[in-house]
Amino acid sequence: MTQSNHSSLINEDLAPVTANNRKWGTWNYAALWISMSLCIPTYMLASSLIDGGMNWWQAVLTIFLGNCIVLIPMILNGHAGAKYGIPFPVFVRASFGTRGANIPAMLRAIVACGWFGIQTWIGGASLYNIFRIWFPSLAEIDNAALIPQAFPMICFLAFWALNMYIIYLGVDSIKKLLVFKAIFLPVAALALLVWAIVAAKGLGPILSQPSKFSSSREFWSFFFPALTGMVGFWATLSLNIPDFTRYAKSQKAQVNGQIIGLPPSMAFFAFVGVIVTSATAIIYGNTEWDIVKLAAKFDNKIMATVAMIGIIISTLATNIAANIVSPANDFANLAPQKINFRTGGYITGIIGVLIFPWKLIADPNGYIFTWLIAYSSLLGPVGGIMIADYFFIRKKELALDELYNANGIYAYQKGFNQKAIIALLLGVLPNLPGFLLQIKIISATAFPGWINHLYHYAWFVGFVVSGIIYYLLMKQKK
Repeated sequence: MTQSNHSSLINEDLAPVTANNRKWGTWNYAALWISMSLCIPTYMLASSLIDGGMNWWQAVLTIFLGNCIVLIPMILNGHAGAKYGIPFPVFVRASFGTRGANIPAMLRAIVACGWFGIQTWIGGASLYNIFRIWFPSLAEIDNAALIPQAFPMICFLAFWALNMYIIYLGVDSIKKLLVFKAIFLPVAALALLVWAIVAAKGLGPILSQPSKFSSSREFWSFFFPALTGMVGFWATLSLNIPDFTRYAKSQKAQVNGQIIGLPPSMAFFAFVGVIVTSATAIIYGNTEWDIVKLAAKFDNKIMATVAMIGIIISTLATNIAANIVSPANDFANLAPQKINFRTGGYITGIIGVLIFPWKLIADPNGYIFTWLIAYSSLLGPVGGIMIADYFFIRKKELALDELYNANGIYAYQKGFNQKAIIALLLGVLPNLPGFLLQIKIISATAFPGWINHLYHYAWFVGFVVSGIIYYLLMKQKK
């Protein structure tokens, strides 16, 4: 591609991957999804459903269905990456404009910053619990200190600094950690499963734990928001999957790899999560959905310490792979000549602290109903617009060179496609009342009940509304 008019829209990280550098096959994508699925938030996702009232098979089925649904936009949005070798921020220029692409890129980046913060908090909590296991008086000292809970915050910042150091070293430095994680975490998950079954005196008592819902109406009122949360869990990756599929050998490789890797691995780790969480109700008398707190309860100090170290390494590897690579590219898109991957990673880290992640995972309801559903209401519309544009407006044909041309066909009006922005806003709007109700800014009577309930289907509502409106607007004659 030529470089005239391109300098402001391209750098090494945003340029198309050349054909000879596209080497990822089916099993590379399967391994990627297995690695990303086997993470602590997946476990907590499953366990939060148990804590919310589901029995084991209801929770596993909900997660499996959610991942089968999100697999569809994942494969569809991955098509452009595999065909043209472009990352998400460049791909979205076709629909939002060369400058307007920063809007969905920033929405996706901010969500990734939130996930970075959550993962970092989990890693910091694990580090704190290692100290507390060997020095039990630490908890008493910390609570009596001038600033309560100061030591957990110090551990959080220490783990954050470790993440920043990995970014400084570069992405290649994480490869060994990812290999370790791929080996260690499945083994650790199976060991945790065996412990739960033995401690609960067999699988029978665990599987017989009933649902806490007293009526079908009560179940469905929890199920649909939970399903939306499950879709929302990977809503980020369903947008920026081109960041990974740009390295694919073929379309077949990315499609088959994602089918093999995503739903089965999520279902497996979810099964571990629900079984272990259900077992805690038998072992301890109450459900413990937080794996870090659970590991801290182990009687054997060495066993508990090994579990915490495993959580730390797993969290570090997942954080870099899932929550740094993509937002770093998104921030780079703001100013390609000034922001590179490393700088983008530092920005992600700073916002990840300022977003107060300890608030996001304080309880399972907040985790599902506030965090997961809230951001799915923003990202669902973006996904709908991207798919409508690529498959129905452009019929999978993009002018690659023009994506990097500030004055080309994708510049629209001063770099912004106003039709995409309108469609995005109209897709978010129906979910706004329910969100405001969820965070207690408005009362339940401010809007009709059916409008409030749209929030429980936030991703689906936003995806469909924005996709249809965008298509209709783009089909209008100028």
